[in-house]
Amino acid sequence: MAAERGARRLLSTSSFWLYCLLLLGRRTPGAGAARSGSAPQSPGASIRTFTPFYFLVEPVDTLSVRGSSVILNCSAYSEPSPKIEWKKDGTFLNLASDDRRQLLPDGSLFISNVVHSKHNKPDEGYYQCVATVESLGTIVSRTAKLTVAGLPRFTSQPEPSSVYAGNSAILNCEVNADLVPFVRWEQNRHPLLLDDRVIKLPSGMLVISNATEGDGGLYRCIVESGGPPKYSDEVELKVLPDTEVTSDLVFLKQPSPLVRVIGQDVVLPCVASGLPTPTIKWMKNEEALDTESSERLVLLAGGSLEISDVTEDDAGTYFCIADNGNETIEAQAELTVQAQPEFLKQPTNIYAHESMDIVFECEVTGKPTPTVKWVKNGDMVIPSDYFKIVKEHNLQVLGLVKSDEGFYQCIAENDVGNAQAGAQLIILEHAPATTGPLPSAPRDVVASLVSTRFIKLTWRTPASDPHGDNLTYSVFYTKEGIARERVENTSRPGEMQVTIQNLMPATVYVFRVMAQNKHGSGESSAPLRVETQPEVQLPGPAPNIRAYATSPTSITVTWETPVSGNGEIQNYKLYHMEKGTDKEQDVDVSSHSFTINGLKKYTEYSFRVVAYNKHGPGVSTQDVAVRTLSDVPSAAPQNLSLEVRNSKSIMIHWQPPAPATQNGQITGYKIRYRKASRKSDVTETLVSGTQLSQLIEGLDRGTEYNFRVAALTINGTGPATDWLSAETFESDLDETRVPEVPSSLHVRPLVTSIVVSWTPPENQNIVVRGYAIGYGIGSPHAQTIKVDYKQRYYTIENLDPSSHYVITLKAFNNVGEGIPLYESAVTRPHTDTSEVDLFVINAPYTPVPDPTPMMPPVGVQASILSHDTIRITWADNSLPKHQKITDSRYYTVRWKTNIPANTKYKNANATTLSYLVTGLKPNTLYEFSVMVTKGRRSSTWSMTAHGTTFELVPTSPPKDVTVVSKEGKPKTIIVNWQPPSEANGKITGYIIYYSTDVNAEIHDWVIEPVVGNRLTHQIQELTLDTPYYFKIQARNSKGMGPMSEAVQFRTPKADSSDKMPNDQASGSGGKGSRLPDLGSDYKPPMSGSNSPHGSPTSPLDSNMLLVIIVSVGVITIVVVVIIAVFCTRRTTSHQKKKRAACKSVNGSHKYKGNSKDVKPPDLWIHHERLELKPIDKSPDPNPIMTDTPIPRNSQDITPVDNSMDSNIHQRRNSYRGHESEDSMSTLAGRRGMRPKMMMPFDSQPPQQSVRNTPSTDTMPASSSQTCCTDHQDPEGATSSSYLASSQEEDSGQSLPTAHVRPSHPLKSFAVPAVPPPGPPTYDPALPSTPLLSQQALNHHIHSVKTASIGTLGRSRPPMPVVVPSAPEVQETTRMLEDSESSYEPDELTKEMAHLEGLMKDLNAITTA
Repeated sequence: MAAERGARRLLSTSSFWLYCLLLLGRRTPGAGAARSGSAPQSPGASIRTFTPFYFLVEPVDTLSVRGSSVILNCSAYSEPSPKIEWKKDGTFLNLASDDRRQLLPDGSLFISNVVHSKHNKPDEGYYQCVATVESLGTIVSRTAKLTVAGLPRFTSQPEPSSVYAGNSAILNCEVNADLVPFVRWEQNRHPLLLDDRVIKLPSGMLVISNATEGDGGLYRCIVESGGPPKYSDEVELKVLPDTEVTSDLVFLKQPSPLVRVIGQDVVLPCVASGLPTPTIKWMKNEEALDTESSERLVLLAGGSLEISDVTEDDAGTYFCIADNGNETIEAQAELTVQAQPEFLKQPTNIYAHESMDIVFECEVTGKPTPTVKWVKNGDMVIPSDYFKIVKEHNLQVLGLVKSDEGFYQCIAENDVGNAQAGAQLIILEHAPATTGPLPSAPRDVVASLVSTRFIKLTWRTPASDPHGDNLTYSVFYTKEGIARERVENTSRPGEMQVTIQNLMPATVYVFRVMAQNKHGSGESSAPLRVETQPEVQLPGPAPNIRAYATSPTSITVTWETPVSGNGEIQNYKLYHMEKGTDKEQDVDVSSHSFTINGLKKYTEYSFRVVAYNKHGPGVSTQDVAVRTLSDVPSAAPQNLSLEVRNSKSIMIHWQPPAPATQNGQITGYKIRYRKASRKSDVTETLVSGTQLSQLIEGLDRGTEYNFRVAALTINGTGPATDWLSAETFESDLDETRVPEVPSSLHVRPLVTSIVVSWTPPENQNIVVRGYAIGYGIGSPHAQTIKVDYKQRYYTIENLDPSSHYVITLKAFNNVGEGIPLYESAVTRPHTDTSEVDLFVINAPYTPVPDPTPMMPPVGVQASILSHDTIRITWADNSLPKHQKITDSRYYTVRWKTNIPANTKYKNANATTLSYLVTGLKPNTLYEFSVMVTKGRRSSTWSMTAHGTTFELVPTSPPKDVTVVSKEGKPKTIIVNWQPPSEANGKITGYIIYYSTDVNAEIHDWVIEPVVGNRLTHQIQELTLDTPYYFKIQARNSKGMGPMSEAVQFRTPKADSSDKMPNDQASGSGGKGSRLPDLGSDYKPPMSGSNSPHGSPTSPLDSNMLLVIIVSVGVITIVVVVIIAVFCTRRTTSHQKKKRAACKSVNGSHKYKGNSKDVKPPDLWIHHERLELKPIDKSPDPNPIMTDTPIPRNSQDITPVDNSMDSNIHQRRNSYRGHESEDSMSTLAGRRGMRPKMMMPFDSQPPQQSVRNTPSTDTMPASSSQTCCTDHQDPEGATSSSYLASSQEEDSGQSLPTAHVRPSHPLKSFAVPAVPPPGPPTYDPALPSTPLLSQQALNHHIHSVKTASIGTLGRSRPPMPVVVPSAPEVQETTRMLEDSESSYEPDELTKEMAHLEGLMKDLNAITTA
């Protein structure tokens, strides 16, 4: 062991010096490149970062009293610390010379001994905190109002009164609103205690409810606001005994209109008196308020209503209703709820260059609507030509200059309060030009077109680049004499013209043009001075344009004379346009108002006005919009239909009038109905405007009723529909079962038709809603026709002569179709015309040919109901307005899908205007069309409607699952598959299950999640010559599908000479002394360059130096490796002898390949370390990479010495995180390890968790390393924590949750470790760290976390268990040897049984 440690130290030292020499050799060529002047400029060297600068605390509105002290809080954050100042009413306070106001260390303002009198109010006002950082900028806080309570004055005082026992009484005491908090009451000169019966209203009024004898006495109210108390008049309240005499019901206090802010509490006062004693109830907008079950609504003493934490929904009209059984009185008040300004969008920090245009966005809400102003570095921004307010609240800065840099704040304010939000503007310096030629100045810059408000510039390419195809240009311009310059860039390379818009007429502008190439900006052209043309003297816009509706068909528009008329106004042109159209109409007007008539009712129109003078039309006004007044509907409701429910009720259905005829908001419908025999006795009922059906009950049996419906607006009732009749049933028939078989069926064949007649079922107590006639040659299922329940005859047309038809007849109702009745008939030959059935032809229900063609149904719509059901609806223009089918017509619905392309249509018949298509495929696009048939005539097919059914979980497993070995890597397999044939939606992921035991429970299989767009996956580091079983499960947004059948694959055998590099290294390098298997194509990364030497232009002497250095390093490593191998072989032979001796002692032990009956491991359990901890999600650098430990061979473990601890950490950190191939899994676990499960599904919700518990798999035991450690977990020292991670999912469907449960207490823990001498350290879990690089870390305590899929569809909370890792091999060996020498076998058996009992208890706790 000593020789081995020496070899390791030598190897480490050599590696360190070689690493240093490689770094030196790599830097040498770079120095030469830097000297040549080609070193690149760091792209971020000149960019300044935004500085966090904001208020931590802002002042708030405060109420104070004279002589007290006040603190207005303010604190700002910045690095360096800001300077805090204060403004009062917009003026800075000089706090240095102020003896009453001082600045506290945190920036707050302290005011001592507040001064306030009638003529001197120096402290009351609006305060604002100002924070400044030199060279950075200034920000200002919201303004806070300091209110000082005035001198106590009573606006009303209590008056003597009397009250009957049990009734309510009030005593007034009204003072200034700011003094109400300082009001209290006394009874008989003693403080009055308030309770649920005696309360003080916010106005200061005292309310006593349910008065008792003890309430009588002398009352007065006191105002204590800092000075001497102010007393009101003292009055007496008398309590009279209850009497039988009644008294009028009156309000002592009625509610009054109130305005409150969201979040405040409000009390609506309401007190009534009378005999008998009244009760108080409240209503809001005609809805009763439930004050008993509500947490926010409380009924106070006397009947007042308190609403806590007011919201916008609480606004409305409140009614206080007092009732004492004899009479009822009510009072009402409006509650208005306001909201402080809030930011929907705050300004964001902006980087910009000089001459650019920028916009700070700011969107606010509040009630009343807030006003917005902008502040730059604490100073108000005044709108100008270069600072503009656009889109109501946004700030646009044109032509930036360096002085524009700083902090900009958007300040929103309304009657309730104010708020501020800010952002920083940084003006960047232009990046220095890279090495290379820059373009010269553009030539011949001219203004090719000059107008009043735009100028078009053209130029020629610079002399330095006559072609100029790759040049871009920037045009800089400014008003003459103004330093602020703006820029306009060309739209594409090589373009040599630009048009500058939005200029001012008759103004001189200075232009210059600059070209840019890939190296930077070139020279600027000479300044070009151009003056825009003067604008023709046209009128300006007419101010104060207003429009208001004067009737449902007319709107009046008014305006004033333009300020800049530029001469006499000759006339005006008024333009108007209906909203939603693009056709604008105009009318000439000579005055300042005009009324437009003949407009549509309750329709929105826009208006604008243009003034004309002798030069022509002027500038148009902004559009103003207004809606005409509403009116009664001009049309009746549509599609009125009646459905007889039973002998006493009829259901009415209707649709609203056409939108163009509603003429306002439909507020309700008026239903009128009457008996057909008594037309003068009409009953009327009203329903709300959103209701489109009504059940009329309480009707007489077997009676015909007439119904009509009319729509209502606030203006009145519109026209009603025509009367529609329906007859109630004589008796309530049974519709809980299908009808019985018709009592008879007769057929009479003709040449091309068959006359069918029948009689209804004998049992008349079952509802029959119609008959279904099926017919066809040899089978009655070819065609089906449905007819009305009243019909008894039908002629089947368009048949083939001399053909044998089978006919079936079934009665049906809403439950379904009854038992069929069969008949057959042979149509007559063509030559047989001897017999014509005149009776049947003239039957009242036999269709008669109609010369007019049938119109196809219109408005076909497909409504998706589920994954296999779509409802088809349509309208029939050949029916009356109410769309009621009164004849024998029927509809045929057909549908198909285009996948596969040769799919045939399916058909179904319907007698109503809708049909429910079932049995469709999930997630499939269908097309539908409808035709109508009446007698011999049919329409063409309607326009098609399309609908895609909803998704469903996959109903078939992935198919064609194959497993093959990867060439050259016998431990790596490749799993291939194809998507399920019935995916029923987009596949979002797959889960590969595999195990060495095909009969194992599914939650004991190892899992590999794969994203849905992959159909292959690689798994590496499997055990050689071992059978594995694989299953695959597909998943879409609806859930998991079924698993495929298990596919078996045996990994190939490998002789000792064929072992992989990792296996060979494990026998000589020891734990942690080798790199992970990175594959044959792996190349060590060279920092900074892909070239092996860091620079392709290295000098010759540098290459020679590097060759010498590498050669010396390689020779050193070879010598060190030879010495290390020699030392390790000696140690290994020594250990083999010890294992052989151990075998002779424990001869019954079996090793890998001999038996699966492995004894439980010796357990050293530290109970204090068994605890529950939350599962942290490990970072997932690549959702496709999955790491899964699975058993490998026994040669991965070699002895290690305790003295290697320090080097182990270094090696582990050096090789951590390497991955060999894309989408490959490093499988290096042992018994007791489970895979990290990563859910790469795009639809998994974040709240789903994966339960992680210790593994329950039983794997083949690994070879022992030292005596008596046969059953130690060979990978017990592995420190990788395999955690479950998931990605969010769009839909909210419940997903399967992966979890496992221990099957035996002795399988739930790895071999514990002896506590290390120092405090335990924990390494973070590495999702992609091969376990081969971590085998020496068995002195740490690690969470061994496992995951698998089980109990699908059920979620269980995660239960991680901290498992102590195995002791160091040498220490464990020593402990076991000591225990073997000091314990007898029976004692060991007892200890083992005792330990197993403890484990069962612990297992029960963890699984409970």
